Amino acid sequence: MQTPAIQKTVSVVVPVWNERGNLPLLIEQVEAVFASLPYKLSFIFVEDSSTDGTLEYIKQQATAHNHIFYISLTKSFGHQNALKAGLDRADTDAVIMMDGDLQHPPSLIPELLAHWEKGYDIVYTIRNDHQEIPLLKKRTSNLFYDVINNLSDIELEQGAADFRLMDKKVVNVFRTFTESDIFMRGLVKWMGFPQIGIEYTSALRYQGESKYTLKRMLRFALQGITSFSTRPLYIAAYLGFFFSLFSLLYIPYIIYSYFFGTMVLGWPSVIATIAFFGGLQLMILGIIGMYLGKLFMQSKHRPHYIVKESNIV
Repeated sequence: MQTPAIQKTVSVVVPVWNERGNLPLLIEQVEAVFASLPYKLSFIFVEDSSTDGTLEYIKQQATAHNHIFYISLTKSFGHQNALKAGLDRADTDAVIMMDGDLQHPPSLIPELLAHWEKGYDIVYTIRNDHQEIPLLKKRTSNLFYDVINNLSDIELEQGAADFRLMDKKVVNVFRTFTESDIFMRGLVKWMGFPQIGIEYTSALRYQGESKYTLKRMLRFALQGITSFSTRPLYIAAYLGFFFSLFSLLYIPYIIYSYFFGTMVLGWPSVIATIAFFGGLQLMILGIIGMYLGKLFMQSKHRPHYIVKESNIV
């Protein structure tokens, strides 16, 4: 008698912050996809201190369905830390991470799983923006990846997203990371492992507003750059060295003007020079300060998140 194959398990980790209006459709679509797949599905919703009834709705679903789990954090610890909270508690053969706004299409899940079955430990996605996405958002997104790739030691494809599948052994490695600023997309590329990217066209947000404002994108970019490269420190040193040499060229002009009486006395040039080099010094100190700040926060060894309540034993 042939022994039946053991059914593989897959967790779908979804960080949510004020996504009450999107969750019913998200659950429905993901469950419909898995209904035709030979995998056992479980949801892990990481509730990041919502104020629109998101937690209450998830609790209702968790009571009614034994494959829905939740983790509620004491405050908003941010998207990346919420993802880590879900990964830390996922105990399945594979984990799929996706957002709760339906911009990550559940219809792509079978393709993620198919590549996983081929032997890829990480299957990440590359977003092609929808035509109706505002031009400014597209430009800032492209700028984000250009800055990351030019100033860090990792190479991210334009549109690399947090919609991905990771094998259990990759998740186990990720749990060991203790750095204070988590940049998930960079860590996934840095870890290695057999991985492949697949493209998809992002859908429009079903309900609510985008959580990634321009300010958040800039902060996210700085976090990614300083997490994976010391190149900005070298740039600061090169700038200081360049302008120090450049300032020496001013000495012959001063000597010539002094002996031949052509020196123009005035404050504008002096003030402009002081302002320029003062700004340059502040910029360099700011770059150094960012790295020192990261070391300071890392030295505290604070947890990435604090769980308020959960139905995961």
